Amino acid sequence: MNSVKSTIERFNTTKMEQQQILNPASEVKFWQREAETLRQELHSLQENHRHLTGEQLNGLSVKDLRNLESQLEMSLRGIRMERRSLLHHENLELSRKVQRIHQENVELYKKGYATSNTNGLGHHELVDAADESHAVVRLQLNQPEQSHYETSSNS
Repeated sequence: MNSVKSTIERFNTTKMEQQQILNPASEVKFWQREAETLRQELHSLQENHRHLTGEQLNGLSVKDLRNLESQLEMSLRGIRMERRSLLHHENLELSRKVQRIHQENVELYKKGYATSNTNGLGHHELVDAADESHAVVRLQLNQPEQSHYETSSNS
């Protein structure tokens, strides 16, 4: 993200410089410098990507490896938080669906009682039966399992 921001800043600076300098030779030199800067940024990003994927780590210092480890841990933490959030929202939605189904069942029991009372149950007994059928369904939030690495690093 910083490279994008710095590129935008350089573009804005260039835009101002271009308004002041209309010399084609200096413009060519500027764009050559800009192209070289972008090539260096691309190389740096590619190298960083290789390191994050575990490639070409043999030339890194202990400090660089620790920084890389911190980056990976922060990324994993963000992924886990997002996963927990998605699971939480999914559990809430499932809970709402169960409540709707329960309400529909209660209404069906009431309609069944209103049309005919062939089974001998009274109105209150039908509603109690519907409530008992709902009592069997219990939802519990699922927490993602913590990895062994996360547990040992927090110790």
